[in-house]
Amino acid sequence: MASVRAERDPFQLRALPHDDVFFYCKRIDNSRLVREHDVRAHGACWGAIGGAAAVLVLLAGLLSFSVANTVAGYKLQALRAEERKLQDESRTLDLQAAELLRPDRLVELARKQNMVTPSSQQVFHLETRADGTVAMVK
Repeated sequence: MASVRAERDPFQLRALPHDDVFFYCKRIDNSRLVREHDVRAHGACWGAIGGAAAVLVLLAGLLSFSVANTVAGYKLQALRAEERKLQDESRTLDLQAAELLRPDRLVELARKQNMVTPSSQQVFHLETRADGTVAMVK
C-alpha cells in the first residue's frame, strides 16, 4: 500500500501560535459617567491627613531641641573665639602700656620737655588755716 502524501509548498510559512485568536478593540466612552461619593473614603482621607500632620508636628517638636542645641554650640564656639581674640588684644595693649610707662622712657620724655626735679627753693609748703582755706600766692 502506498501512502499518499500531499505535496508541501517549500515557501509557505508554518502557522504561528495563537494565530486563530482574534482581538477586537471596542471604543469605550466614560465621559458621561458620574462618580458616586464615598463618605467612608472621605473620612479616611481626612483622618490620614490629620494623622500625618500630627506626626509632622511631633517630629518638628523633637527636632527643634536638636537644632537649638546645635545653634547654641555654634554660638558658644564663636564666643570662645571672640574671648581668645579679646584676651590676645588685652595682652598686646598691656605690653604697649608697659613699654610706654617704663621708668627710663619717662625720664627721657621729662628731659626732652625740660621737666626736671624741682630744687628745694622751688618747693612751697602751703599752710592751712582754721577756716579751711589755703594760703594764697601773692
